[in-house]
Parts: sequence; structure tokens; C-alpha cells
Amino acid sequence: MIFNRIASVLCFSLCGWLIHPASHAQDVASTGPLKHLKHLPGESLEVAERPAFILLPPPELRTSPQPWVLYAPTMPAYPDQHEGWMHERFLAAGLAVAGIDAGEAYGSPQGQALMSALYDELTLKRGFAPKPCLLGRSRGGLWVSSWAIAHPDRVAGIAGIYPVFDLRSYPGLETAAPAFGLKPRELEDNLARLNPIARIDVLAKARVPICIIHGDEDAVVPIEQNSSALAEAYRRAQAENAVQLIIAEGQGHNFWEGFFKCQPLVDFVIRRAKLGTSDEPE
Repeated sequence: MIFNRIASVLCFSLCGWLIHPASHAQDVASTGPLKHLKHLPGESLEVAERPAFILLPPPELRTSPQPWVLYAPTMPAYPDQHEGWMHERFLAAGLAVAGIDAGEAYGSPQGQALMSALYDELTLKRGFAPKPCLLGRSRGGLWVSSWAIAHPDRVAGIAGIYPVFDLRSYPGLETAAPAFGLKPRELEDNLARLNPIARIDVLAKARVPICIIHGDEDAVVPIEQNSSALAEAYRRAQAENAVQLIIAEGQGHNFWEGFFKCQPLVDFVIRRAKLGTSDEPE
């Protein structure tokens, strides 16, 4: 397991505002996911009757198969302008970026089915690579880790910005249960199969590479229950070399520039996505 620390005194801080994620699903128009990224070339589309988006690299940089990033959570507010710097670099490197609005799915089977629908649309109909690199921001970590656990053979790597892996830490079982069609007690009784952190060993045994940046003062998504717990699961599986956990010292769940302009994370995504153009085992 590789640990890096980023001291906040060495980096620029945008603000100390907390991010307050919405707690309920919303019906959105098909153009919603791109409205915050108008400066980037892309397409709004509908997949499985849900809004989705694709950001495309310049024509001269597109390849077949097309390397890509599967992003979560895709919602009217996400991805947003804070991720614009990363997306620009992904596109400049020849990567596409795509996501589907599954509502507040929290990694539920229903949300996974929508991600699979987008995956099928892009890989079977549009020439996208068989193994995207997944990128989960905050609660998007539940989306990407759950889908990866169900499909480890379809994942080139996972990147995260203060990602959630434990439903108990965020959003809590009371809020998450409706997304699973369960009552809170029923969800609690089924955490062994529905909570991503309980099944991270699937990814560790498959040696799925992971790169995460997470603040050590995150009160919304505590690092100990989420990113550190994932790293520990990889260590137990003797797969610690497959995890890079970048700890942002003194940072919480905010818009600190270092989260969104993290060069090691961007380099990881580009490298893994390009490796995902082949369906052959590494």
C-alpha cells in the first residue's frame, strides 16, 4: 500500500465550504448532466430512459477502441466545474468521459443496472474500450465500487475523490434503504452483500488498481471507515501495492483545489484507461 501525504500549507485552498449532497432522487431533463460542462465537447443522450452524457476528445485523438472514464455520481449538479480541469486533461490525453444519472442509487442493484446499460451502449454500439477506469467523487464511490465488485473483469482501475465505500458512514441506512427497496433494518441485515466495504476483498483478490485522495479531517465521509478501510482490506489480501492512498492533511469534505487538481490521480486515470483498451488479462 502506497501512502502519500499532501500538506495543505503547500497547496492553494479554494474555500472551506462543505459539500451538502442531495438526499433524494430527482427526475431530470436529458440535457441536465452537461449543463455545467458547456465548455467541453460532449453529447447528452438517454440510456435506459435515463439522462446520460459523453465527453469526447478531439477527433484527431479518438481511437478504436476508445479509452474512457466512467464517472459517478452523474446528476444535474455533477460533474461540476470543479472537475473541469481533470476532464480537460482526460480529453487532451485522448480519453472520453461518460456517466448516467441513476438518481440517488447509492450503489444499489438498480443503479448498477443503469451503469451496465451505459457500459453496453458505449462498448457494444460506440466502440468504447472493454475496461474503463472508474472515477467516483464522494457518494459516487458507492456507485463505482459496487459496479466494480459485480464486474471486476470490466474495470481497468478505480479512482476516487473522498469516496464513500461504507453505506453506514454516508448516507446512513435510513436514507439509503429506499434506493435498495428495503427498510433500514432489512438493509442492515443484508450489509454483507450490499455494502461495498464488506466486499472490497473481491477487488483486492482481483488486484484491481485503485488511487484515492481523501482528507484526514473529513467529517462527512470519514477516511477511517472508507478509504483507509479499503486500503486495509487490500493489505489483508496482500494486494497493498495495488492501492495508492493520498492523504490530504488538514482537509475535510470541501472544494479544496488539491482534490480536483491532483496530478497523481489524473495520471493514474489516464494510464489505467489506456490499458483498458485491451480485454486481455494483464
